[in-house]
Order: sequence, then structure tokens, then C-alpha cells
Amino acid sequence: MAGIRKKPTAGGLWQAWYTDYTGKKRFFTMDSKRDAHQKAHVLEDEHRQIRDGLRPLPDAMERHKKRPFEEVVREYIAWGEAQGGRGGRPWGATHARMRKAHLAWWQERLGLLSLKDVHGTLPRVEKALRELQRRGRAGKTIMNYQEALAALCDWCKQRGYLDADPLEGLAPFDTTPKTIRRAMTPDEIAKLLKACAPHRRLLYQTALLSGLRRNELRNLSIEHLDQQDRGLHLDPAWTKNRKPGFQSLPGWLVEELDAFAQSDGPNPLYARFFNRAGTDRGDIPKHPLLYVPSHTARALDADLKAAGIPKHGPGGKIDFHASRTAYINLVLESQGITPKEAQELARHGTLELTMNVYGRVRQGRLAQIVEDVGEFLRPKAAEVVPGLYRQAVGAEQESATPLNNRELHSFKMVEAAGIEPASEIKSTKTSTCVVDL
Repeated sequence: MAGIRKKPTAGGLWQAWYTDYTGKKRFFTMDSKRDAHQKAHVLEDEHRQIRDGLRPLPDAMERHKKRPFEEVVREYIAWGEAQGGRGGRPWGATHARMRKAHLAWWQERLGLLSLKDVHGTLPRVEKALRELQRRGRAGKTIMNYQEALAALCDWCKQRGYLDADPLEGLAPFDTTPKTIRRAMTPDEIAKLLKACAPHRRLLYQTALLSGLRRNELRNLSIEHLDQQDRGLHLDPAWTKNRKPGFQSLPGWLVEELDAFAQSDGPNPLYARFFNRAGTDRGDIPKHPLLYVPSHTARALDADLKAAGIPKHGPGGKIDFHASRTAYINLVLESQGITPKEAQELARHGTLELTMNVYGRVRQGRLAQIVEDVGEFLRPKAAEVVPGLYRQAVGAEQESATPLNNRELHSFKMVEAAGIEPASEIKSTKTSTCVVDL
């Protein structure tokens, strides 16, 4: 059992011990009593795991450290593509591709030949990340590079390939977006759909009425379209959350999608634009439901320019993913929608993501809401200032009721404003009262 002596040695060091996997007591000394105590318990736990078969023997760990870095990366990627995602599901194709690219970048940047070369790389890793920051890369992009190497090191430690995490203590970067996406207004949507080609109009309509992402739209085939239930069946192989789902669509859009796919509209477009050198057709289904350009951002920018809609403006920028933002906000602004229904239609795991990340506020809508609320408190015609004083019930009586201090003060304010009071108020023979606003 791990422990530490009550008093330091003659040289001021603290002696601690632990029991290794063979059952032998091992001793070591450190300057700090606290650090020695913590390290003794850590070593005790690691050797207990070795003894229980949860970690490899030290000599096996040394063999893993000598393995080529590329070989370890291939094993890690194979694990991820099989079960590395949420709930044991495989990674998505895009995530796997980016993880490979980031790890290849780190291998070249740090000169990693074997797995043991990652030890002592923390300062160089931090320097490389700072250089990315100086080059203007977004915080989220920098974190993608950082997470790729950090996740590999953590994976290796869990399997006993590394005895410690070489990147422990690596601080995160600020991932607050420099620019945000804005939700297109109904007027901008109408202009965009009028200015674009028919096949892109159908693509934009589907994106704006479903919130599906570009990769999800490209993987749709005619088999995913459900005319009876009016919607799309989503395959977990290419959805972001790796879960099957169903996305409802308006009936008229279902009919247009079916007509476009049945007429073989997408295939000639893919044959025309995806036969260029370097264009990847690997993610295009056999019977596509839509034509999704290889560069949706470039196509959308051209259509925005033709429609006279600025890409950057108050509230943020417009890119293809902004169609998802627009869809979610159209849902949120629908009458009678509940927060849970909005979350389900957005296919979000939490309501916070729907409301605080994708939810936007339109100033014009806020002004209209204030006007609507104001109608409840708006004074009636008989309650405005010129009619502030009106003849009370029983005014036909000859006796006059004297004005109290509040009524006299209000009467003087009316006169000061240059408003001629009602003739009944001037008569001392008429009983008057003040209408309280």
C-alpha cells in the first residue's frame, strides 16, 4: 500500500513508497511532501492495473513506444471508424478525413517517427498552435488541430501504449466565433429563390424547409423520400448525430422532389459538373434526390450577388449553413410552436443549442411584438387628455361637487397645456370627476 514517511530525510527530502505489480515495495524521494504522496498513489494504482491485466507489462509498453507513429495512427483511425463515435457508433466520413489530415500535419510538424517521440512535445505543440493563431485561424479550427493529437495521446494512454499523457495541462483556445451566421428574412429568401437556377432553387427550398446540412442533402436518394408521411428518412451513416431520423416536409415540396428525381434531373448535373479532375463522387448516391454542387459556398455567393443580397451585413454573414439557421428561426417564429417541438425539428440534443446557438432575434419582429403588447394598454378614445374630464353620473343635479386637490392639480395641467376644458367643467352647477388613467 502506498505511503509516505512522517518526517523528511536529513537532506530535506520526503521518502514515499508503493507496491509494484510483482508485490515488491518500491521507494523514491521528492522535494515536496504533497507531490510525493500523490505520485505514490498514482504509481500504486498503475501497477495495480498491470497486476489485474488492465494495463500491459512495462516491457510491453516499451515495445509500443518503439512502434512507428504512422502505424499507431492507422490503428487509432481504424478504431474510430468502427466505434469511436458517440454511443459506440463509427465516426462520420468527414470527421475521419479531417482527423487523418490533422494527425499527418502534426507528424510532419513535430517530426514524429515513433510513438515515444510524442513525449516532451508539449512546448512545441503550444508553439505550433500559437503560430496558427497568429496566422488568423479561427479558435474552432485551432482546437480541431489540438484535439486530434490530444485524443490520440489519451487513446494511447488508455491502452497502455503510453505511461502518461504528454499533453496533460494543454489549455484550450477561445472558440467564440469571430463572425456569426444570420437568419435570412422572408423577403431575402424570396429574392434568392427568384434569382437562382431551378435545380438550385429546389436545393435551397429543401435546405430552408428541413434544416438539413450540406452533406446530409448530398446523401439523400429517392429511397429516402416518403410520400405517404411527407418527409425524409435520415440514415445514421451520414447524419451528424449518427442516429436515424425522420424530417417532415411540406406536401408540395415532397411532390416537387419526387418529380425532379423521377425525371432523372440530378444525374445529368452530376455528370456535367463532377467529371472534372479532382472532384470526388464517392458520397453521391446511385439515385440522388437532389443536385448539390461540390462548392455550395461558391454557388450561393453567386446567387446572393444576383439577388442583390449582401453576404455580410448587420447580424452576421450568410453561407450555406445559414439556411439551417434560417429554418430553425422560421420554426421558432411559428405560432403555437413549443420549445420541445422546435428542438425536435432542429434535431438537437439540447434545447440550449436550439435557442441560444441557432436562435436569432429580428429587430423588426421585436418592434412589432412591442406594438402588439402596447395595444393591450392603449387608452380608449374617451380616456385621452382632451376628454379627461367628463360629466359624471348625476350631473343634472343642481348641487355642485367641489374639486379635490388632485382634480384641481390635473385641471391646472390641462390649462397650462393650452387645452380648452369641456364646457361642463366651467359650470359650478355641474358635478365633475377625473378619469384615472
